[in-house]
Amino acid sequence: MPLSSIVSLPLLPTPRPGSNGSDPTFVAGDPGGNVVRRSVLPGGVRVLTEAMPGQRSATIGFWVGVGSRDEAEGQHGSTHFLEHLLFKGTERRSAMDIASAFDEVGGESNAATAKENTCYYARVLDSDLPMAIDVIADMVTSAVLDPDELEQERDVILEEIAMDSDDPADVAHEKFVELVLGDHPLGRPIGGTPEAIRAVPRDSVLAHYRRYYTPAELVVTAAGGLDHDVVCRLVQEALVSAGWALEEGALPVPRRAATEVPVQGATGVHVIRRAVEQSNILIGCPSLTATDERRFAMSVLNAVLGGGMSSRLFQEVREKRGLVYSTYSFSAAYADAGYFGMYAGCSPAKTGQVIDLLGAELDRLAAGGIDAEELRKAIGQLSGGLVMALEDSSSRMSRLGRSELVSGEFVDMDASLDRIRSVTAEEVQALAQELAAAPRTTVVVGPFDSDADFTR
Repeated sequence: MPLSSIVSLPLLPTPRPGSNGSDPTFVAGDPGGNVVRRSVLPGGVRVLTEAMPGQRSATIGFWVGVGSRDEAEGQHGSTHFLEHLLFKGTERRSAMDIASAFDEVGGESNAATAKENTCYYARVLDSDLPMAIDVIADMVTSAVLDPDELEQERDVILEEIAMDSDDPADVAHEKFVELVLGDHPLGRPIGGTPEAIRAVPRDSVLAHYRRYYTPAELVVTAAGGLDHDVVCRLVQEALVSAGWALEEGALPVPRRAATEVPVQGATGVHVIRRAVEQSNILIGCPSLTATDERRFAMSVLNAVLGGGMSSRLFQEVREKRGLVYSTYSFSAAYADAGYFGMYAGCSPAKTGQVIDLLGAELDRLAAGGIDAEELRKAIGQLSGGLVMALEDSSSRMSRLGRSELVSGEFVDMDASLDRIRSVTAEEVQALAQELAAAPRTTVVVGPFDSDADFTR
């Protein structure tokens, strides 16, 4: 099959009967001689790899397309709970066995829970990749979820939530997402609330585990010094050894529907009282989904508005006026919803002034657009950041996982750069106008009463 910059990733059937399950369903190239391949194993398990010539290490990730948004009533917090519990032991390994397996080879292992997926990953020397695959496959397939360990980890998670609640910036961001997304499941905190964590029973966590940790839900991605066929063989052997029934002809689960849904958030100013020395301010609104073609324009918009030291927010609010230490803009996108926001931290006495300035900069961008020099700098910033971000195997492993789970499209580096460079000033201004016209949600965390008035 010829190399292609953009390769569709449809849900393809299992390889031919009698094969070892590693026949590629696509082959693609990337600069530097890297080769990307994708296979669907029996059971519907998807394996995507990127071979990076000259690398002596590799990163492997086992992804499950389930996040905090997928938790049923009575299971809130279960996804993050499982992230902790899978490291606490399996039928073959204790928690110490799992930790020692990576420590004794100088490797790194961890996991991450998001709103739409969970990933268990490790980075090791290429010679230790078989070990990493075996250990993580064991964790994913055969977690014991011991009742005593679960109760102990319940306390650990409550401590983690308490730690986050002591950080006023985290509190502001969490509340901002909740208010902007309203009743949408994406508005729930990833880690769950203290009330949910205290209440969720082991049976609910176990039911969540059995529901989603299945062959058809599993995506394995790897990048670095590796051979695709070997990775496929090792993954299949590890899953079969663990007792998973990998049926011939089984298909992966469909990807999430990418149809945007209306979001009814809470607008206006919302104050959370904290006895702190600095106000934490967030202003924003609902925004683009993960597959919206305007996401590249959004990246340019954020670079211009609040993406660095030369951005408008940084220059206007910090450099010219000295009102803040930190200020930036950001966006997050999911299958059917997303949000845009601006952040600043300032002296409580300056809160009203900073709120006005954040809104004014967005309005100014919408009214006047950006000039050619700003566009050039933003594209250069994004292009350089993209290239440097993909210098390591961990970033490339994550890119494969997101490609498979979110869009079903692999875009190589050159094509990604082309998409960024094709953004026009007109597209950025049109998006800014849409954001500026949307009803705004403002969150302030600081030493204020709930009825504080920040108008000047």
